[in-house]
Amino acid sequence: MKKLLIGLVVLIALIGGGLYAVYYFGTEMAADQVVESVTSDMKETGQMDQVKTYIEQDPVLSSYLKEAKAAQDDENLAFTTRAEASRVMIQKVGISELRQMQSDAESGTLSEQEVIQKLEQSLTEEELKALKVLAYKEIYGE
Repeated sequence: MKKLLIGLVVLIALIGGGLYAVYYFGTEMAADQVVESVTSDMKETGQMDQVKTYIEQDPVLSSYLKEAKAAQDDENLAFTTRAEASRVMIQKVGISELRQMQSDAESGTLSEQEVIQKLEQSLTEEELKALKVLAYKEIYGE
């Protein structure tokens, strides 16, 4: 009986470890694939230039851009990779809420200010700063 119990505990630990590995490496792979796909499509269609122009003309987004540019060399960012950002976003905001925000933003029922406000409610200042830096680097390739 004792051996069966130990075997069961080991099996549960292995399954748990496997699920954590899938979560950890899965978010990394998914984040990289999504960002690469979207940025390459936007560059090919010329939409990236439109995005840059829109950001630079919007006063709020422009201020975020300046903040991100100033903070990009900060060594104390909450995260520095897409995968880390994805994990934080999933943990803090939730995958269903992120999907809903994306859907609402694409349909026009959620403005950029409302998206920012929802993220500000869920993330800390340090996490927001790190997210801005990652967005800046993706848009401007730095």
